[in-house]
Amino acid sequence: IAGKERFAFKGVASNLVTYLTDVMKMSNSSAAKTVSSWNGLTSMLPLLLAPLADSYWDRHSTILAFSFIYVLGLMALTSTAFAWAESPANTTSCSSFLFLPLSLISLGLAGYNPSLQAFGADQMDNNNDDEEILPCTLDNQNKKSNNNKSLFFKWWYFGVCSGSLLGITLMSYIQDTFGWVIGFAIPTIAMLTSTAFFSFASRFCKKKSDHEALKNKPFMSIVQAIKVAASKLKNGKAISPIDKSDAMELELQEKPLCCNDQNKELDDELENPKNVKHAVQNVKILLRLLPIWTMLLMFAVIFQQPVTFFTKQGMAMKRNIGSRFKIPPATLQSAITVSIILLMPLYDTVLIPIIQIITCYQFKKGISVMQRMRIGMFLTSIAMVIAAAVETKRLQRSKQAEAKPITIFWLLPEYVLLGISDIFTVVAMQEFFYNEVPVRMRTMGFALYTSVFGVGSFLSALLISVIEFFTSSRARQS
Repeated sequence: IAGKERFAFKGVASNLVTYLTDVMKMSNSSAAKTVSSWNGLTSMLPLLLAPLADSYWDRHSTILAFSFIYVLGLMALTSTAFAWAESPANTTSCSSFLFLPLSLISLGLAGYNPSLQAFGADQMDNNNDDEEILPCTLDNQNKKSNNNKSLFFKWWYFGVCSGSLLGITLMSYIQDTFGWVIGFAIPTIAMLTSTAFFSFASRFCKKKSDHEALKNKPFMSIVQAIKVAASKLKNGKAISPIDKSDAMELELQEKPLCCNDQNKELDDELENPKNVKHAVQNVKILLRLLPIWTMLLMFAVIFQQPVTFFTKQGMAMKRNIGSRFKIPPATLQSAITVSIILLMPLYDTVLIPIIQIITCYQFKKGISVMQRMRIGMFLTSIAMVIAAAVETKRLQRSKQAEAKPITIFWLLPEYVLLGISDIFTVVAMQEFFYNEVPVRMRTMGFALYTSVFGVGSFLSALLISVIEFFTSSRARQS
């Protein structure tokens, strides 16, 4: 199911920059900023929907509802491509209408993806579903569940990459060869079948009843804790300790003559310190994740380059194989997913045993989540150094009048390195944000994970604008 969804999304997103430049006639920088901003919106929306999903909706219903919105967005995008094919001269109206389907896709994906991943991870969890206990605490008590969830995140990403590979390679070729109508219609059909399959398969999955799923509302308790704390400050209850009899006398003097229901509810909350304590703990947990979240933003900026500038970079290179066939530039993104698919099974069977030998079996169960993220970010940095060197060589060759452009295969090393870094960083990010939030806030944990890429996308668009401003300030093209 996740693989089909990734096939649909990558079938649209991987080649969208080409659609915007060739069909909608946008400039390279405008198209790159549009794609980065759209990816940012898609990744940020889960932060708004996750509190609702955790506090009010059960995950099964959320998946079904937002998959319907997702399909509507894909159908609208296909209709836009069909309208342009019928009247190519009317590009302006098609460009303005393009905002609606892309927004529907973002909204559908924002509710669908985190809920689906949390729903899948819940199938691996045999623990008591207590909102206030962190999964990492429970996992210390149930190592089998911990191992199952670690395997789930690895093979979840494996399935996601398999769908992404098919979406990048097949759909890029179809869109460049047979047109954009059929190129957008196929992802729409794929998402429809994925929704139907989930509706059937979910009968055999572990689901919580509505009462069990909604009995705890972590985000409402956080809001209530803030309300209680503000009321304490307002009523002087957070002042330094005073004599109990004096405090009772002051409280009686300040007490209103007519008590309404709101005051009664507030008093109940004040008399129940457990709710406040747990809510404050939830807030502290979220704040504790911010430093790690911030440090991952630059990784997310680099994550956006293959679908924007790397793709446009490939269009300026030699892409011929034989006399007729040309490699679609977006297809090279498949090198990332191929690297992940080939190397992911080797992680436990080859990489971990080698690390155990090197470290004299210090890491008996493999490297930690934080260490995997560090390794991945280091490999990403090397990939960008290689990308800069290749672009320097391409520019030098383009300035020579009789020189042929370099082949597109020069881009393969940076793509492969980014794929290897994803095995470490992306999988570790999913596991990290899942394990570091309370059980009832798991959807929010995945929303925090996707929001890293959302903010990173906006930062990528901002960097493009800054570079464009400074490099075009001397009366020359940026």
